[in-house]
Amino acid sequence: MAFIRYKQNLEKIVNRIIYYKQVYKKDLQCGDLVIAFTKNSEYYISVLESGSYLVMGGWFDKKGLSPVEIEIRGCTWGGNIIKIDIIAACGLHLEFRNGLRTTVVKKVVVCRGNAKN
Repeated sequence: MAFIRYKQNLEKIVNRIIYYKQVYKKDLQCGDLVIAFTKNSEYYISVLESGSYLVMGGWFDKKGLSPVEIEIRGCTWGGNIIKIDIIAACGLHLEFRNGLRTTVVKKVVVCRGNAKN
């Protein structure tokens, strides 16, 4: 899987990374990889054609579920208000369809799937 290769070779692709404060769902294409660095973990999110995401890292790794195909609800400030148009944003919590809410996102990077090696 492409995003596993990205995780293993992250240093090789640093030059292709676009830094975002907020990553909007509408700006992503199939094959893009979003890496969300939270206070406690790292989440590797690969965009799928179906509109869902293949996620690895953090809680999913700890539970032996990685990689898992899952929807992302959006981002919250820690409460019930959710911004559904965003995959990840610095200062907010990423929330998955299963109810999992991450710790605060500290950094977000996007690796474009169409980038050349």
